[in-house]
Amino acid sequence: MARFEKESGLTGPRVQLLWALGGTGPTTQRSLATALDVTPRNITGLVDGLVASGHVTREQHPADRRATLVTPTALGAQVIDDLRESHADLARQLFGEIPARRLNTFVATLDETIATFARLMENDA
Repeated sequence: MARFEKESGLTGPRVQLLWALGGTGPTTQRSLATALDVTPRNITGLVDGLVASGHVTREQHPADRRATLVTPTALGAQVIDDLRESHADLARQLFGEIPARRLNTFVATLDETIATFARLMENDA
């Protein structure tokens, strides 16, 4: 991620915000704040910077006049695509030489571990 930040000229938090938008598509600033676990004020600053650099637009939510919708521009969408490709490339480097059968076992074990962790977290809540 650090290499990507350097190449793109974006800060880590701005890259994280774009990554979140890549997963959700256009979304509200409040939802972004929740997803990134930061304050709404912090999101406002991040979005301001991304609007100024041409990576996102900000407009009033069509269904909720109190909410602000953040949408990636073509430039922002390109950064999101580059992030996805960077992640896919890393996955190929990490797992490309592992036989499919072993990789499937690993993924199944990881899925079970994540499900168990989620149940434990629910029980603690």
